[in-house]
Amino acid sequence: MTLNFYAQPYDISANGFYFSSFENYNKQAAVLKNDYGDPVEEFEIQFIDGEMIDCELAKAWEINQTNLIEFFDAASDWDDNQKTRYILAVGECGYNHDQVKDDPTNIEIDIYELDSLKQLAVQFVEEGLFGEIPERIQFYLDIDLIARDLGFDYTETNIAGTNLLYRCG
Repeated sequence: MTLNFYAQPYDISANGFYFSSFENYNKQAAVLKNDYGDPVEEFEIQFIDGEMIDCELAKAWEINQTNLIEFFDAASDWDDNQKTRYILAVGECGYNHDQVKDDPTNIEIDIYELDSLKQLAVQFVEEGLFGEIPERIQFYLDIDLIARDLGFDYTETNIAGTNLLYRCG
């Protein structure tokens, strides 16, 4: 899907424009004049339309004129996993843009596509994270308490309509 943006001038005597590529933005920004014939130099970049994951990425990226070309490159080159990792790292885990922009897969974040901490607790028991537990004893485990304890390390979020549980490294 094509990404669509709007460049809103900070100059109130100028009209903004829509664009869908960095080249298109540069071309229109270079010739834009305000009502008095002066060039318009500063814009607020607004995300208008595109995939939900790209909208979330634009929010976390805090797009502006200076990082717009990097955003377009990342939005077209990265897969959904890289975009999700960037969104979590910058938006939730406290990393800054410069730490993550080159390769978000280098950031240590455990991500599970599950609906609840209870499902994560069941998955951990089944995978043997708590050691080898005989099947007949597994029924006596209090999964709700394990899920509550996992809540100290894991956080629930929703990115682009997908529920995720994650832990920052």
